[in-house]
Amino acid sequence: MILRIAVPSRLYQTFDYLPPLNCDPAILQPGMRVQVPFGRQQMVGFLVELAADTAIDPANLRPALAILDAEALLPPDVLALIQWAQRYYHHPPGEVFTTALPVLLRQGEPATVPTPTPLWRITAAGLVALADDSLRRAPVQWRMLDYLARCPEGAEAETLRPVVSHSAATLRTLRDKGWAEQIAALEGATPVPTSHSPPVLNVAQAEAVATISAALGRFQVFLLEGVTGSGKTEVYLQVIEAALAQGRQALVLTPEIGLTPQLLARFRERLPGPLAVSHSGLSDEERLKAWLMAREGRARVVVGTRSAVFAPLQAPGVLIIDEEHDPSFKQQEGFRYHARDLAIVRGRQLGIPVVLGSATPALESCYNAQRERYQLLSLPDRVGGGTESPIHILDVRRQPMREGLSQPLLERIRAHLDRDEQVLLFLNRRGFSPVLLCHECGWLSLCRHCDARMTLHLRRQRLICHHCGDHRSVDTACPQCGCVDLRGFGQGTERLETALRQEFPEVGLTRMDRDSTRRRGSLEALLADIHAGGRRLLVGTQMLAKGHHFPDVTLVGIVDADQGLYGIDFRSSERMAQLILQVAGRAGRAEKPGTVIIQTHHPDHPLLRTLVSRGYPAFAEEALAERQAALLPPFAHQALLRADAVDAERATAFLLKARALAEPLADGLELLGPAPAPMERRAGRYRAHLLMQAAQRQDLHRFLQRWTALLWAERQDRQVRWSLDVDPLELY
Repeated sequence: MILRIAVPSRLYQTFDYLPPLNCDPAILQPGMRVQVPFGRQQMVGFLVELAADTAIDPANLRPALAILDAEALLPPDVLALIQWAQRYYHHPPGEVFTTALPVLLRQGEPATVPTPTPLWRITAAGLVALADDSLRRAPVQWRMLDYLARCPEGAEAETLRPVVSHSAATLRTLRDKGWAEQIAALEGATPVPTSHSPPVLNVAQAEAVATISAALGRFQVFLLEGVTGSGKTEVYLQVIEAALAQGRQALVLTPEIGLTPQLLARFRERLPGPLAVSHSGLSDEERLKAWLMAREGRARVVVGTRSAVFAPLQAPGVLIIDEEHDPSFKQQEGFRYHARDLAIVRGRQLGIPVVLGSATPALESCYNAQRERYQLLSLPDRVGGGTESPIHILDVRRQPMREGLSQPLLERIRAHLDRDEQVLLFLNRRGFSPVLLCHECGWLSLCRHCDARMTLHLRRQRLICHHCGDHRSVDTACPQCGCVDLRGFGQGTERLETALRQEFPEVGLTRMDRDSTRRRGSLEALLADIHAGGRRLLVGTQMLAKGHHFPDVTLVGIVDADQGLYGIDFRSSERMAQLILQVAGRAGRAEKPGTVIIQTHHPDHPLLRTLVSRGYPAFAEEALAERQAALLPPFAHQALLRADAVDAERATAFLLKARALAEPLADGLELLGPAPAPMERRAGRYRAHLLMQAAQRQDLHRFLQRWTALLWAERQDRQVRWSLDVDPLELY
């Protein structure tokens, strides 16, 4: 018997081994982890299949060292999904298998749930203190005790992070006063606050829930297109409840960690049993626990970001992809898969419905709905009394600006704050300013490793490259002429925050971007402060703009819309339209009407005019017509071969050789390049691209299957790194 093993490596093949010595062949199953010798190392591989023969002389085969699992770790459906993904994306099988497993399982740790984390519980003295009105003078302690009172079985410290800022210190204070205590966690028990009655659905919501619920048990893709605030999450919840009533599980994918706290809070209020949560912000132990709870069926609902598409489910019932248009679902390094597309494949393999939800669907999804591959379900109205906010284009040409803010926008901000309402300002650039400039000679703070400028982060006193991560202290004098007159040029969220604090010193302000939410729990604390009303000015990047429900926000200001209007990628206009409408959707989500203001130097840009006057569906229709005329996706199918090296000639030479191999096979394909990447030098390496495009997907994959085999067989320049990206979302 031959074991065909996928070993984590960049090699595009599996490896044949003999079974371990004294191993009972009857226990071997595909999906097990196997420890194997690999070169001079020992590695954890994955048993893909059992074979009767091998192309290698059996005398040269090495035996595996150990079988690490008593049964297949990966269920058949996940194994089938991994193998489909490996073939579709033409990626080394070992890296595909590695992506599907938590880190600890990749390292060979046993597939057992780590020791349960102790729980926090309110004491009898705490209940007495909670009933005393005097505690209201300590609102943070009162809020934590109130939450614990609604969790009689106790709550994990992790679930308490969103409740108050500095939750760990608050819990210690309550413990010292005898109002809270730590108890041992019961296996599998997860506290859930008292559930609330579901809201009454409007006609469109009820129709969507009924249509999706009727499809439970068969494959169907639904595109749930609803304006921001139209109640898509409530549709998800009631569909999940229908699946749970049939004894099934639900998998929910969200694009970013930042969208999970509010979503989880709503899910925990309504859904029975523990939730399994998986995203990169958790520890390795927490991710392993979530993975095993999903696999064993103890977690009936699984919520996660991109990689959770591979989560094993004991009884899958429905797959939901929230904000399906978001590019974060596409992995941009290593194994470049798209989680939304894999979720659809998985739904088809399992025979269960897939729900794609968005206020601004990807143009590919709009196209599939037009061709009736997806069933379109529309939610045209906001729920809870909110109405869509009017969008006003503010021409800032020839207007005096204060740190990127025009006087008309500042006046509108002041008017809304005077009414005790919240204001959200969006600027998709973090840091203080995008570049440090010498006023004397024009020197710029360029990155030493990239064709990019280093961003000034004033509070940290660092210059940081947002492309390669290189950083250094801020120059005190110009390294070119010695002048000390160095100025930050352009606006970032940190600079905007500084200007607003000076303009509105008495108003609580919070900034939400990747810098302000680096510490664990800081995102949840910021969101809790916003909802408690302690922060009325909100400044942030797209982390703040998508998916959040801020009922008191009545004014949204898009500080600079121009940076996305003239991108080099053909998808730039689509992404900017989506981002504008997602940001605009934060305003007027409750009883108070909202307003959206877009500052721009290009008030007559056709994208802005179409969005403001006719909305996203009209924009999507126009954009699809342009794509069709230009024969661009979704009317064509692409793959991008990337190469990089320490000098530009090596990367280009590799791609020229790859093109020479491709040309005899490229019937029905268009080959474009090689050409330098738009940002040619990044992290000290020069990058170049070769683009393949075909009108038919089958033609592209038949070509890729033959061509990649030739690429791997070719003797390669080891100083060149290369990767293949099928269905690329970014061409830089």
